[in-house]
Amino acid sequence: MEALLAEHERLSKSGTLQKSFDDVQKTIDLLVKARERIAADPALASLELAKLQNPVKSSFDDVHKDLEEVRKHQTKYAKLLDKKFKDKSLPQMDYEALTSQPALINRAIAMHLLREGRFSVASTFLTEATRNQSPDAMTDDLTMSGTEHDLGIDSLKSESLRKQFANMYHILHEMKTERNLVPAIEWAREKAFELDRRGSNLEFELGKLQFVWLFVGNHPSKGRPNLVEGRERALAYVRHQLSRFQPRYSRELQQLGGAIAFCPNLQQSPYRRMFANDDAWDDIATSFTREFCSLLGLSADSPLYIAATAGAIALPHFSKLEVIMKDKRTEWTTEHEIPVEVPLPPSYRFHSIFVCPVSKEQTTDRNPPMMMPCGHVVAKESLEKLSKHSRFKCPYCPSESHPRDAMKIFL
Repeated sequence: MEALLAEHERLSKSGTLQKSFDDVQKTIDLLVKARERIAADPALASLELAKLQNPVKSSFDDVHKDLEEVRKHQTKYAKLLDKKFKDKSLPQMDYEALTSQPALINRAIAMHLLREGRFSVASTFLTEATRNQSPDAMTDDLTMSGTEHDLGIDSLKSESLRKQFANMYHILHEMKTERNLVPAIEWAREKAFELDRRGSNLEFELGKLQFVWLFVGNHPSKGRPNLVEGRERALAYVRHQLSRFQPRYSRELQQLGGAIAFCPNLQQSPYRRMFANDDAWDDIATSFTREFCSLLGLSADSPLYIAATAGAIALPHFSKLEVIMKDKRTEWTTEHEIPVEVPLPPSYRFHSIFVCPVSKEQTTDRNPPMMMPCGHVVAKESLEKLSKHSRFKCPYCPSESHPRDAMKIFL
């Protein structure tokens, strides 16, 4: 893998074609000057054209050499890719879960485009996607639980939704590029009631980062940093803008005030991490995006991106399984369960997983977890086998109960 990364680095440096662009531009400049001289004195046309032959030929030769160097690195990189990632056929699945749900796929694509700020592309895609689809089919396909799933294709065409995303991208641009937290803080104040109801601390975290930004001498007018004035502005900001958070964040506010006493030597102070956090701006941008999308009833990340990433992680495992099943001449017949465990990262686990202690199988919608009166939980199929529809003893304690007394639980 190291060789592949090294070659990728070389390709990145040589593949810019900047030298080729420079050589082409020199040729263009040479031809333009010759044209101007000929336009000024047409009698010099033959002489000027004769003078151009060697320089133009030399320029073309230079361009070809530049392109050949790039082509050489591309060929070497392609060979390393082929060697590292050998061509394999994709696993063949007899059951395609989404073939009967085209509207779900279209909505996921459209939502991803809106999230990325590609509003004109999203509009064109939605127009084409719904051109030949009946309203009844769209309603049937999009009848799902959850706030985001209730956003049908028609709602994605809403100008209001596009304005919301445009506002989000404007705030993120100001935050990441301009280091301007004011639009985000104003949005958080406007949505204070909804954020408080969610238990969010976004407004305070934005204010705390604004304090740090002012404290180190920055100024909203983009002037030269001034540490003395910065501390005064930061202290004034705490008094006028953050004092209302005193009942809820008294400890954090005390830390902000205490940092002022260590301002000559913050790097060796107990507050060093507060002022030397390189990830603070990325973290607050992520928090803002998550809260913004949550108030719209959407997940923080694009479902299409999550599905594609999870599929890329799972694909090698399915490819390996296909080879093993082919060698052992076995088949997987269960439609709604995956045949192997896929090691997805914790952030991609959105649902609780319960494995029945009796059957050792993971519960599903058709085989949900059932809690007996004694408090022990087994899968529905295990409960039916244990009880045989009559009174039975719990496999983990002396209690007896009837299957009708068991309750379906939601994890």
